[in-house]
Amino acid sequence: MKRKNHNKKTFIEYNMNQTMLPLSFDVFIPENHLVRVVNSAIERMNIEPLLEKYKGGGRSSYHPKMMLKVIVYAYTQRIYSSRRIAKALRENIYFMWLSGNNKPDFRTINRFRSEIMKDVIDEVFASVLELLIEEGYVKLENYFLDGTKIEANANKYSFVWRKATKKYKARLRAKINELLKEIEKTNEEENRLYGDNDLEEMGEGKEIDSKKLEEKIKELEERLEKNSKDKKLKKTVKELKDKCLPRMKKYEQQEEILNGRNSYSKTDTDATFMRMKEDHMKNGQLKPAYNVQIGTENQFVVGYSIHQRPADSRCLIPHLEKVKEVTGKIPENVIADSGYGSEENYDYLEKANTNIYVKYNTFHKEQKKKFKNDIFKVENWPYDKENDEFICPAQRRLIYCKTKEIKTENGYTKQIRYYKCENCDGCELKENCTKAKGDRVIRINFKLREYKQKVKENLCSDKGMKLRSQRAIEAESVFGRIKGNWSFRRFLLRGLEKVKIEWGLLCIAHNLAKLATV
Repeated sequence: MKRKNHNKKTFIEYNMNQTMLPLSFDVFIPENHLVRVVNSAIERMNIEPLLEKYKGGGRSSYHPKMMLKVIVYAYTQRIYSSRRIAKALRENIYFMWLSGNNKPDFRTINRFRSEIMKDVIDEVFASVLELLIEEGYVKLENYFLDGTKIEANANKYSFVWRKATKKYKARLRAKINELLKEIEKTNEEENRLYGDNDLEEMGEGKEIDSKKLEEKIKELEERLEKNSKDKKLKKTVKELKDKCLPRMKKYEQQEEILNGRNSYSKTDTDATFMRMKEDHMKNGQLKPAYNVQIGTENQFVVGYSIHQRPADSRCLIPHLEKVKEVTGKIPENVIADSGYGSEENYDYLEKANTNIYVKYNTFHKEQKKKFKNDIFKVENWPYDKENDEFICPAQRRLIYCKTKEIKTENGYTKQIRYYKCENCDGCELKENCTKAKGDRVIRINFKLREYKQKVKENLCSDKGMKLRSQRAIEAESVFGRIKGNWSFRRFLLRGLEKVKIEWGLLCIAHNLAKLATV
């Protein structure tokens, strides 16, 4: 008798040529129809990463290739709910054709999307990208970067703010210190050891946390065992144990979840509260959301990433690092708007040997005649490199004072040099030059100035002007299709990892939908 191999991967039979649909069905699907493009593209893809997610044993699974076709095609048809996809498999002839008349239920669809696709969505996206490169649609030459904020599947009133957590935690520490002080006043031995100083647990040494508080409660409980009639001590121990310790643990957990962010939502702790363009109340209300970054070429999505920080400038480096991980290199030209212009980003792009076409915040102002003729703008002041001095419109010198180093969140160090006017007294131009009561002080970042000059030359060249005009219709057209045509303005899944899967599927769906029209 042969022993059954329980580790073998088995799938329900799936063959596009042996579908249970009538033979005459093919006449209803034109050769260039989107459903055929989805089918053909996924048939050519390498789905080994998906197959490895199936351990084998148990009942036969639905074939991952079929499941991927169905979900991707569903996204192109504005169907995102697993229940609606399952309904389409029973009613829609295109879905029946793609699935070979298989009918997985909504739980199977949701499990495939949320669990099976986890950790392999980048590989699946890379396979689609390889297909586009092979066909010549993408060359990894011009990379148009842009971002948008999409609302998370979270309650917009379930917020936790970093400032509030910090404030409440400080109040709790003060309360704990007061309770401990009252108890320690009666302890003669500790007064002898510590003199007039407070105990370390009270905050003069290290700040009290939940671990130290637990140790202190244990110590007080041992003291209470020896003197069980001390009502004051008993009341303090009860308050510390039942009220203060749970609150301290709660605030520490909130700080851990925040991880440097300003806020998060209780219903989706990975989502951060951000200001959205879709402000129906017209009151600048913050909503839980994710910052979605994409890079496009010929309106195909070449790279994507999901971020928890609202500022685009902080997203450029991690985004391009992910693109490098997927494609093996950073594209030749990177084009982006002024939201990405910073010294740290320029330094990263220069080291990556990439042509920089990323605007800085004053680029358009500097092109205007009014800016160029403004004698009070520091950018228009002559610099004496030999003496390290700036000369103001009144021909007075601004002398170097000091250098201040500023570290960014990613650990990058910027150097800001300060220059102060030798004497502003009696200057006729002072009223228009500065609002300071004393002498005018200016801050100069020479490295950023050099980068701005290089970027300005790139952007004002013939190639730069062409890429600038093209940028407006590249990434925006993708966002227009996904957010406008496909009405995807809010994620269905919760958590950063699941949101990445959902956006990855949308990018794959967009690329195949675009492929069907070229």
